[in-house]
Amino acid sequence: MKDGTIDLIATDHAPHHYDEKEREFADAPNGIVGLETALAVVVTNLVEKGALKFPDLVDRMSCTPARVFNLPGGSLKKGGVADVTVFNPSERWKVDPSQFLSKGRNSPYTGMTLVGRAACTIVAGSVVYRSGNSAPDRESTKRRRG
Repeated sequence: MKDGTIDLIATDHAPHHYDEKEREFADAPNGIVGLETALAVVVTNLVEKGALKFPDLVDRMSCTPARVFNLPGGSLKKGGVADVTVFNPSERWKVDPSQFLSKGRNSPYTGMTLVGRAACTIVAGSVVYRSGNSAPDRESTKRRRG
């Protein structure tokens, strides 16, 4: 991680409703909720332990993925796509899947205390999530994204 061999960090956010997962392991669909814990898992396990600095975290979770996959985001350039996550890098919180906004609740981090938490998410210049709100404005996000 430190030497840049791994230059991109991403999650395959693949949540499934409880009813879809409640079956024999081999027959259950693959995937966990990754979106709501990814940032905190990286902060807790890499930044807090000195394997990564915050600027590198931003680069590897935002700038590099946008560049590699030719996505319009990943920077704060004037005139660029205003997709931003504002987060508190030192907030400690306990993972409680019942509080997730995602439809999935399957998380290997349940009960763990993680560091770093999203406070606000802005998509195309509009706030779609703010900590303390019960749910993001998903419909307007879909309309803006197409």
